[in-house]
Amino acid sequence: MDIIKIDGSSAGRVVPLIAAFRVTLRGYKGIESGPDLKQAEEEIAEFLDKGYPVYAAVQGGDTAGYVVCRTDGPCVWVEHIFVREEYRRRGIASLLFKQAEDLAARLGDDTVYNFVHPNNEGMIAFLRSRGYTVLNMLEIRRPWTGETPTAKVRVNDTEFDY
Repeated sequence: MDIIKIDGSSAGRVVPLIAAFRVTLRGYKGIESGPDLKQAEEEIAEFLDKGYPVYAAVQGGDTAGYVVCRTDGPCVWVEHIFVREEYRRRGIASLLFKQAEDLAARLGDDTVYNFVHPNNEGMIAFLRSRGYTVLNMLEIRRPWTGETPTAKVRVNDTEFDY
């Protein structure tokens, strides 16, 4: 398994994976959709234009997964990490996440920050296995027009729609 840094000439390698990542995220909210390759092309172009480091795991010419990092001073945020289903449980996410951790270390920080969908139990378990256990912040917003939250989440004494 090789880890490569994605640039403009290799961005197409991760476009189908970004589209699949978005389908997966929508699925966590019960929204069925298909992959939008055009949107994924725009998204990777935006990441690269902003200078976000993007790495891909490649095996035999096949792109198995990718990670997108955003740097803010010494802080590194994992914006995306995704491994194709047929490549999961082989240590690829760990290899990709290590790229983010190594980047944070080079910038002088000792952690990586992660936004995680609350229904993404796989990612939560993955992060916990790597020692990530501190809940840092919550995103709170009004419901979108036409959105009907279907669950509740409790944080300490406060209940939120979800």
